[in-house]
Amino acid sequence: MLGHRVEDWDNAYANGANIARSDRWPAAWTEPAQAFRDAMSAQGRARIDIAYGEQPRNRFDLFLPEASPRGLVVFIHGGYWMESDKSTWSHLAKGSVSSGFAVAMPSYTQCPDIRITGIVREIGVAIGTAAAMVDGPLMLTGHSAGGHLASRMVTISTPLAANVAKRIRHVVSISGLHDLRPLMRTSMNESLAIDEAEAQAESPALLRPMDGVRITCWAGGGERSEFLRQNALLANIWTGLGAVTSTVVEPDRHHYDVLDGLADPAHGLTRTLISE
Repeated sequence: MLGHRVEDWDNAYANGANIARSDRWPAAWTEPAQAFRDAMSAQGRARIDIAYGEQPRNRFDLFLPEASPRGLVVFIHGGYWMESDKSTWSHLAKGSVSSGFAVAMPSYTQCPDIRITGIVREIGVAIGTAAAMVDGPLMLTGHSAGGHLASRMVTISTPLAANVAKRIRHVVSISGLHDLRPLMRTSMNESLAIDEAEAQAESPALLRPMDGVRITCWAGGGERSEFLRQNALLANIWTGLGAVTSTVVEPDRHHYDVLDGLADPAHGLTRTLISE
């Protein structure tokens, strides 16, 4: 019998170093994001840098469909709570906007200037602010660290107001980090500063889901084994706690291009996100 043990935790969570031609990113995101943002702005369907708090990064962009929105999608970006901002991902709103939904994309203060606990609170305020601007059902999605933040919103210790939480119809965590404890073993924790108490309080896999939660955990088949494990973990645990869960491993996708489906209204990722 063979046992499995992670010896190099930095490598286990290193994406770029393990993706062929990873130097294509972030240009593969930033250029189409800028083009989408420019096109939507020219049509008067983009509201850029809406403030939801007092900190410099407490801003979100809101993209609107041609007709009255059928509801609101919130996309929360990743980057290990330390990197990137909303402007890198604008084009990923296209699939939902083309399907008739408004899409909000927030930035947030990043570690080490804040703890993950503080980011959770900021995202709660961002979602509440955006939800007050758009009626109808609410769908949350996020990538990597953003997948953590999206799923964290539907735990029983959610920072969301009750009237906002009850509007949530579906959460799709894409390559989400649902148990923070392994990250304490990485060099990233010099900036993240996760301790055992915060890991217990902020890991969705260690928390109970709200009543009626529906969540899909989606990852690429070519992801690091730790991301595949984390993807399966949350759905497995929350099934036993009464949530409606699904797990999808999309073939021939890695940690970066697994997001591409959000830009296509016909892709399974978009269709799953906005499904009834």
